Amino acid sequence: QVQLVESGGGLVQAGGSLRLSCAASGIAFMLHHMAWYRQAPGKQRDLVATITSGGATSYVDSVKGRFTIARDNTEGTVNLQMNSLKPEDTAVYYCNAFRNDRDYWGQGTQVSVSS
Repeated sequence: QVQLVESGGGLVQAGGSLRLSCAASGIAFMLHHMAWYRQAPGKQRDLVATITSGGATSYVDSVKGRFTIARDNTEGTVNLQMNSLKPEDTAVYYCNAFRNDRDYWGQGTQVSVSS
C-alpha cells in the first residue's frame, strides 16, 4: 500500500519559515520523481516545486529563492524548506510521487501565513 504522509504545516507570521516533510512508503522511492503542490481556498491545485529521481530541481517563479526542495533517498523523504513566507503562500500543501504514468498523493498539510 502506497502512503505519502506530510507533516510540518502550521501558522506562521509573514517573513517566517516552515519546513514541510513527506514520508513515502510502499513505492520504490529513489525511482520516483517527487513534487510539492498547493491549493488555496477556491483555487486549483498548483505545482510548487519538483525534484527528479536524479536530484534536479525546479520551482514555480513565485517561490524561487525562497523555497528549497530536497530528498533523502535513504529515508524515503522529501522536504520543502519555505523561507520568507508571504500571506499568498497560504494553502494546503500536498506531496506527490510520480513515475511514468502513475502518481500518488498525500493527504495534505495546512500552511497559513498571517500578515
